[in-house]
Amino acid sequence: MPAPAAILDIDGTLVDTNYQHTLAWNEAFTQHGFVLPIWRIHRSIGMGGDQLVKELIGEEADEEVGDEIRAAESTLYLASIASVHALEESRELIETLSAGDRKCCLASSARAKEVDHYLDLLDARELVDSWTTSSDVENTKPAPDLVRAALEKLGTDDAVMVGDTPWDIEAARKAGVPTIAVLTGGFSEQELTDAGAVNVFTSVVELRQRLDETPLAG
Repeated sequence: MPAPAAILDIDGTLVDTNYQHTLAWNEAFTQHGFVLPIWRIHRSIGMGGDQLVKELIGEEADEEVGDEIRAAESTLYLASIASVHALEESRELIETLSAGDRKCCLASSARAKEVDHYLDLLDARELVDSWTTSSDVENTKPAPDLVRAALEKLGTDDAVMVGDTPWDIEAARKAGVPTIAVLTGGFSEQELTDAGAVNVFTSVVELRQRLDETPLAG
């Protein structure tokens, strides 16, 4: 049997962005009068902005100022994007998973400008079959739209997700896809296991070393 396709989350899994996003959201909320404990913001990272704002300040506030907060976060994050770097061996993982006949999709609900930056950072455009952006999804994680969009681009339902947050795992589960998780998003092994991850590794480096122990081994 051929190895399953790979759906690779980008933010926090392949590139180290979660804490920049946390601080950008913190400033965006503060600018609009919402002072939140930063740990609460971090624990929502991995959700898309349409879900995160509602989760943290409620539906009514989201309806009133959610769009302004999301726009502010985008501006603040882009101002810090130069500090983002690829996590160790991320490109090598993409090379490994894209070898042979296996299909590989980089999955993100970020705006195209951000995804373009990550593709350049990883030098991955020629390695993968496809990637997603915010234009491919109506609802972001933990809704399954992103994973379903990746499956559609891959042309298969036989796939495994690699992610770093419980929201990745939940979105993949709703789409019928198992998830391998890494700790680089700042969530604990227990949290990721409890969310349903089939394997948890400390990093992409360890995942590459132990790939034959995962569903991606085929």
